[in-house]
Parts: sequence; C-alpha cells; structure tokens
Amino acid sequence: MLTQEHEFLIELVRHRPSLVATLLAEVGLKVPAFKEARLESADLNDCRPTEYRADSVVAMVDDKRVFAVVLEVQRRYDRRKHWSWPVYLATLRARLKCPCVLLVFCPDAAEARRCATHIDMGHPGWVLCPVVVGPEQVPMITDIARAIAEPELTALSAVVHGDGDEGLKVLQVLHDSQQHLSQEQRSYSDLVLALLPESVVTKFREIAVAVLDEIKHPWVRGWIAHGESLGEAKAILMVLETRGLEVSDETRERILACTDQETLESWIHKAVTVRSVEELFD
Repeated sequence: MLTQEHEFLIELVRHRPSLVATLLAEVGLKVPAFKEARLESADLNDCRPTEYRADSVVAMVDDKRVFAVVLEVQRRYDRRKHWSWPVYLATLRARLKCPCVLLVFCPDAAEARRCATHIDMGHPGWVLCPVVVGPEQVPMITDIARAIAEPELTALSAVVHGDGDEGLKVLQVLHDSQQHLSQEQRSYSDLVLALLPESVVTKFREIAVAVLDEIKHPWVRGWIAHGESLGEAKAILMVLETRGLEVSDETRERILACTDQETLESWIHKAVTVRSVEELFD
C-alpha cells in the first residue's frame, strides 16, 4: 500500500526531476553534464506479461539522453527487490540506450543500510550495488540561501531531520524561505508538517510565536532586518550560480550591499528566470 511518506519524494521529483542528480551528488556519484532532467515512463516491463513498475524514472538530456535514474522509495528492506531491481535497470538501459543507475531512498538509517546490500547476478563480475540515500546522506539545510535555491531538497531535509536534535533550525529555514517561493513550492511545507509528529509541529509553532512577541526593541528589529537582507542577498547569488550564470565581483558586491527589502525581493523573483545577470537590474 502506498503511503504519504512514500509519495512525498516522488512528488518532489515530479516538480523538479533534477533533484535525483542532487541526491546522487550527496553520495559522491558524479552525473554527466546535462541541459535538462525530465521524467520518463516508469513502466519497465519486459516481453513477458509480468508487470514491473518503478516509483519514478528520470533521464538527463544533453541533445540526447546521457544518463538515467531509476528512483525507488523504500520504507523498509524488501528482499524481493533483489529480483525486480536488476530488471528495472536492464530494461531501462535497453530502452533509452544510455547508462542507468538505481537510486534508493529510505528514511530509516538501519533499513537504508540493508537496502544497500549488493545483488550478485551470478554472472562473473556482475554485481548490482544499489545507490542508497538514507537520513545520513540527506543534507541538513539550515542556510536560507540554499533553502531558496533548492526548495525541494529543503523540504526533504525537513521531513528527514525535522524530528531530530537540530530539527527546529531546519524547520525555521523552511518557514523563512516561503515568501520567496512560488505558490506551488510553498505547498511543500504543508506536506512536511503532515508527515512530522504533532509534538514537533506544535513545539515549532510555539517557539515561532514566542520569538516574534519578544522582538520589541527597535535596535534589535533593525539588526534582524539587516540579517534578513544579507540572507536574501546570498540567496540571490546562490540561485544565479545554481543556474550556471556567471556573477562578477562587482555584481556580487552590489547585491550584498543592498539592504532595501523591496529591491531584494524583486531580484530574487527575477533570479529564477533571467537569462543573464544584467537582466536582474533592468
């Protein structure tokens, strides 16, 4: 039976297929250069009537397909996957005519280690080693700039780490990034809160309200506003650099020196779509 936990990562990948490349990078696997990441059919049937369907399939495209990822979400280790996962890869490789990798996400650390068990195919030298991402491999995002640049990864980070020792920091960054995201991206926070224990959600809301009530001194408010401006300026730079746009030292200094909230918010929205850094200031 599919669960909300199971569907969460699949939904994030549906919105941003390149998220699988980010997760692979977190475990040290280099993905070939690509211009676009796009979803492919997750049906991986062979010529027999047995049905094989992966959770998600993403292809990296650079004029042609250069790499593909089979994404599987596992709440727990399932030995039956030792028979189906090799079929997924072989079928996809034959269909797309490009290298393919199996990426398994498991939210439980112990189960993730079991999912990483090597699969001996029997043929000499042919051993499938699943690439597994567990809680230890998902980065704990507490930086507002990265949260704005990578909202899908931030949402995943909040789900994985929100109930941990540093959970409130992760949730705070998720919350602070909301005003800079699209309406669709803001909906991730609802999914995060739905998946976290009620006790964690309640504690976060209580702390957030308490902090707002305590900020009364104008000097403190000004200091916080300056911190927010610097965070937003860094977010703009990260978005531009993530999109591969070259930022000169002069432009970097201009962005970091800006303290006008209206201007910074305008630049953040433009940074997502501009074709050159110069367009940011038009």
